Amino acid sequence: MPDYHDDLRLAHVLADAADAATMDRFKALDLKVETKPDMTPVSEADKAAEELIRGQLQRARPRDAILGEEYGIEGTGPRRWVIDPIDGTKNYVRGVPVWATLISLMVQGEGGYQPVVGVVSAPALGRRWWAAQGGGAYTGRSLSSASRLRVSNVGRIRDASFAYSSLSGWEEQGRLDGFLDLTRACWRTRGYGDFWPYMMVAEGSVDICAEPELSLWDMAATAIVVQEAGGSFSGLDGRPGPHSGNAAASNGLLHEELLGYLNQRY
Repeated sequence: MPDYHDDLRLAHVLADAADAATMDRFKALDLKVETKPDMTPVSEADKAAEELIRGQLQRARPRDAILGEEYGIEGTGPRRWVIDPIDGTKNYVRGVPVWATLISLMVQGEGGYQPVVGVVSAPALGRRWWAAQGGGAYTGRSLSSASRLRVSNVGRIRDASFAYSSLSGWEEQGRLDGFLDLTRACWRTRGYGDFWPYMMVAEGSVDICAEPELSLWDMAATAIVVQEAGGSFSGLDGRPGPHSGNAAASNGLLHEELLGYLNQRY
């Protein structure tokens, strides 16, 4: 198996730079915010953080392609960095500290591009999570000061904690009834949203989570962290990895039941 330690170290350097840039503008009274064609907000901090990461990658990994939320795809080849400069922009612009920079390296394989490195950095929460293929998942202040992540061993939906972003999206997909049935069946539900539920699945503090509509840059980094922590990450269609336009993550033990509810098989 290839060793991606150098790429993981680079991802941490990129996250350090992005953290400094995003925290510098967090809660700034003169923060400029625009509305994109899909009616989602984008701030000057989103653009600046992605430009910063792209610039460092072009110097450190000039042969690698880069895909980012704000500036699209650049380059070709078997290695592709996938960036969400601020996951949780709506929180960011309102001063809510639940947002993160997501950085992933994806490598082309038999099933298409798959994430092999992921860093999720949430500086306003003082948290960072990361993983590399075959190397496990960790959280901590740095590579040298970290604790290993492991998913929970909860084996019954009625004992499970379920996290989600919001009710919007489920009805449009015709999945609202299954979603509501799942919330009724679980021990506990909470709408944490964005990257955080996936990190809590990896930590074992939440057992299952799901979202009905996502982009690749929302999922690439979180997917490898969940998987390396021993969990399962797939689309609502059950396809493993971050390729389905939506996501379901679990401790693995509950994954088929989670998908069953959301596809209204129960």
